[in-house]
Amino acid sequence: METIENNNQVNEKSSKRAKSITNPYKPTAAFIGASWTGLLAGTVGYCVGLWNATMELNEKGYYFVILLFGLFAVISVQKSVRDKSEGLAVTELYYGLSWFATIASIVLLVIGLWNADLLLSEKGFYGMSFALSVFAAITVQKNTRDSKLADAKQ
Repeated sequence: METIENNNQVNEKSSKRAKSITNPYKPTAAFIGASWTGLLAGTVGYCVGLWNATMELNEKGYYFVILLFGLFAVISVQKSVRDKSEGLAVTELYYGLSWFATIASIVLLVIGLWNADLLLSEKGFYGMSFALSVFAAITVQKNTRDSKLADAKQ
């Protein structure tokens, strides 16, 4: 008799747990918030650093365009990689161009910082802000896609 009651309690607990988990593949609000916070911290920090820098306006423009180019490129790579993994059609040209743009943005930033008349700490700041921004852009894109997919399945 005790075994039957224990089994019933276990079944009730597991069914309550199953009802509380709406979709295990949907990102949590905390992860979505952390991703957006990372993206904002990286891009705003990078832009504030550029605004306060004592470099020529054309140099500031160069670094700003590199940030925008890098953000677009990594989002494009994430989308094309995800499309391929889900069996959606992605042309090899677009896939290759996405990777080329990502690598080009990183190389252009490295070359620009290598040749810049900046303190080593400033170079590190721009490099780390860029890295934080592009990584966060990838996670924001992933979260957006996962949320849409989870909502469509419900």
